[in-house]
Amino acid sequence: MPNSLSQQDTQKLILLSQGIYADRSIGVGESATYQAIKSLGYVQIDSISMVERAHHHSLWNRQAGYSASHIDQLLADKKIFEYWSHAAAYLPMDHYRFSLPRKMAFKRGEKHWFEQDTKSQALVLNRIKTEGPLQAKDFKDTRQTKSGWWDWKPAKKALEQLYMQGDLMVVKRQGFQKVYDLKQRVLPANIDTSMPTEDAYFQHLIMIYLKANAVGTAEQISYLLKGVKSSIQNCCLQMCEQGRLISITIDKQGYLLCPILNRF
Repeated sequence: MPNSLSQQDTQKLILLSQGIYADRSIGVGESATYQAIKSLGYVQIDSISMVERAHHHSLWNRQAGYSASHIDQLLADKKIFEYWSHAAAYLPMDHYRFSLPRKMAFKRGEKHWFEQDTKSQALVLNRIKTEGPLQAKDFKDTRQTKSGWWDWKPAKKALEQLYMQGDLMVVKRQGFQKVYDLKQRVLPANIDTSMPTEDAYFQHLIMIYLKANAVGTAEQISYLLKGVKSSIQNCCLQMCEQGRLISITIDKQGYLLCPILNRF
């Protein structure tokens, strides 16, 4: 492997790793959509729709015959799950255990958007346990005043907190609104739920990024991940020493390259 790459060759590698090229060889139907999501590591969910939401554009560009219904079916079949990557995203279900470090951090008290409201959380959990999957609209807002767009009602805040810390999962969306259910009723029985070691977690983040993007830096890999940049840098160095990553130069800038090119 050369120790440097031209911009043109780098662009080719990125396009190949991203699955954006003329030969759409991954097939058709839900299995192809799943393969695209798995190859990319995740697909960010777009909350804004003009022609169509951007996550559908992303998948349509990578396979022939894509349909927005594929996402709904993959969720129903428990092949993918919805959680936070650097933003809200669809992820392969077999990557579930690598969502646990973030979930445990929130469960231990790390703040996401709102302060903990244990009373509202207990009420929300009890209703879902008793009644089954529910949406935010199924909970009344008893407040007398509201202060603005992000001033969600207590039940909505509780739902999101329980979702972020892993007690609830999104079982589906109706009208693009989340439908929440208990984790134990959504998660397949055969999914590994063991907490990854720090090394395993960081290696996962690195490999997912580089397989999808071909090249990158520790700073890019740790984008919007709180407090992990130095650990990612150290892990990258170790993986280079082990031959699992290659250090290269592109236009006089240092990058990391995964020797195994992503295959769609």
